[in-house]
Amino acid sequence: MLSVVEFAPNDKVLDLGCGYGAVGVFTAKLIEPTNVFLLDNDPVAVECASANAHLNGVGGVNVVCSNGFMDFKETGFTKILCNPPYHADFALPKHFIHKGFNRLELGGTLWMVTKRDVWYRNKLQAIFGRVNVHPVDSYFVFEATKQSLNYASRG
Repeated sequence: MLSVVEFAPNDKVLDLGCGYGAVGVFTAKLIEPTNVFLLDNDPVAVECASANAHLNGVGGVNVVCSNGFMDFKETGFTKILCNPPYHADFALPKHFIHKGFNRLELGGTLWMVTKRDVWYRNKLQAIFGRVNVHPVDSYFVFEATKQSLNYASRG
């Protein structure tokens, strides 16, 4: 995913489902760390992400423990980066897509990397109206930009 995403200095970025924080820490090395948010529902992952941020000199990042967007109120993201679990049902990625759309500013982009194509392509297109797919090795990197304040369809 990071091989196809380009960052701007004023981006506000969410690493959704950050795990140990690799994506968020990498991003914070490129843009202002205080504009980077790392979010995961696992307290151990959040602890690791926070430690990795400090070890990599980007201690200003915001690391938050939340079950998806339930306990997280921040909005206005220009980019949301997400690598959802591959072997789960689609409830979690559906939550990430629907609620992520609502947290993006107009013109903001949801970037999602998966091993599956069709379901994600269809869901993102239903919500965002259009989706670009970047095949990278055996992965699909989806790029969906918020072009309207409303979902494209009921999705």
